[in-house]
Amino acid sequence: MAKQPKAKTYSFFDDVYDVVRLIPKGRATSYGAIASYLGTKMSARMVGWAMNAVHSDQSVPAHRVVNRNGLLTGRHHFKTPKTMQRLLEKEGIKVKNDKIVDFKTVFWDPAIELN
Repeated sequence: MAKQPKAKTYSFFDDVYDVVRLIPKGRATSYGAIASYLGTKMSARMVGWAMNAVHSDQSVPAHRVVNRNGLLTGRHHFKTPKTMQRLLEKEGIKVKNDKIVDFKTVFWDPAIELN
C-alpha cells in the first residue's frame, strides 16, 4: 500500500506570516494589531516570536512589524541592528532613535484594511 503524504499543519505563525505579507510597502503595523486581527488580542508576544523566527525569510517583510509605539523592538533579530531601519527607510518610512517618525500616519491596521 502506498504511503499517504502527511497533511500540512497550519499554525498560528503561518497565520501571522500571511497577514505580514499583506502589509504594503511604505506602511508598518504592530504585533498587537496583528494579534487582534487574528482574534487573539492577548498574543502580541507570540506575534513577536513569529517575527523573530522568520527574519531570514525574504517572503515575509518582518521589518514592517514594530511595537505599539513604533519602536523597532525586533531590530536585534536582523542581520545587523540597523538592517530593520535601513529596510524601512528604503520604503520611505522615516526612523529616528529606533522609532518610526509619525507612526500613526504610517500605521496599517489589518482589522480595517483587510475587512
